[in-house]
Amino acid sequence: MTYSHSTHFHHKPETISDRIAYGFVYMAARTADLFFSKRYGHRAVVLETVAAVPGMVGGLLQHLRSLRRFQDDHGLIKTLIDEAENERMHLMVYMHIAKPTIFECLIVLVAQWAVFVGYFFMYIFSPHTAHRFVGYLEEEAVHSYTGYLAELEAHPRLDVLAPAIAIRYWGLPENARMTDVVRATRDDEMRHRDTNHAIANKT
Repeated sequence: MTYSHSTHFHHKPETISDRIAYGFVYMAARTADLFFSKRYGHRAVVLETVAAVPGMVGGLLQHLRSLRRFQDDHGLIKTLIDEAENERMHLMVYMHIAKPTIFECLIVLVAQWAVFVGYFFMYIFSPHTAHRFVGYLEEEAVHSYTGYLAELEAHPRLDVLAPAIAIRYWGLPENARMTDVVRATRDDEMRHRDTNHAIANKT
């Protein structure tokens, strides 16, 4: 699968494991809808806190697998760790936009541990399902940031100047605004989406 740069791409579930992965993401996304609705900044904080977990878990398990089998990973470990780091930087950016409440911090704590433990065992038993899960999770992220972008474009007063950390990280112009930040974030999520679906197709 190549990076299509399409905000509408969706991998149609084909196997039972695909349906399981999609089901988990669908339930999580609808739960997020109930909690956050159009509070996209706060939604991004929680999303990125959780989204940074799978790449690190997958990278760790692939690292151990490479050591155990004396096999080259063909760059997969770095790809997954880079993905986790990219998602962590997204969190650092959106923390400057939406300050999480105590309740949201509790949601993050519970969700992060649930995803860590669940994804760890999912990856051990079925790397295919694990990567498909992330592919679908990133599809939802793309949809969420598309909604965020539409909200900013509909209400220009919300399109404030981009935080300095975002300008440095993405190399944006000094006069960049939040619409530029959201587009850059969405581009990253599309890349992660396509990468994880491609890995799932090979496993």
